[in-house]
Amino acid sequence: MHQQRFSGSIRPADLDRSDDAHAVVTLLNAYARDAMGAGESLPEDVTQRLVPALRRVQDHLVLLARDGEDAVGLAICFQGFSTFRARPLLNIHDLAVLPSHRGRGIATALLAAIEAEARRRGCCKLTLEVREDNPRAEALYRALGFGAGSAGECSVQYRFIEKRLGSSA
Repeated sequence: MHQQRFSGSIRPADLDRSDDAHAVVTLLNAYARDAMGAGESLPEDVTQRLVPALRRVQDHLVLLARDGEDAVGLAICFQGFSTFRARPLLNIHDLAVLPSHRGRGIATALLAAIEAEARRRGCCKLTLEVREDNPRAEALYRALGFGAGSAGECSVQYRFIEKRLGSSA
């Protein structure tokens, strides 16, 4: 699979800037509407609370990919901790590229920027969840070194499960 090199810019979103805050909400909402997201728009109350809530989360990383002035990709990551390694880890919670811009190396560039920041923070690993019915994304992640584990580590596959709390969860 030949991957194009992204010629735009990747930078941390400044959530205090209205253009960056708007781009984060717009891109996340586009991802939510996508078949690989939730298949529907985010509720209005979520779009209103998102940026203020993200500002309060410590050790987050929000990256925007821009093609010129246009925001075309987004990564939202949260720092966690590996008790088995006694070091921080970085979880890629959302990675999204506008459908009109896919296949241009944007996700690869976002992942490279995430990895660089994780290394700078002294993280021992990156984690993410990928839908079983998203082979294109899984192929990209595997091509970039993601997998179930490496030699000397548990190579068991894990399932992501959840329990929703509250009526607005």
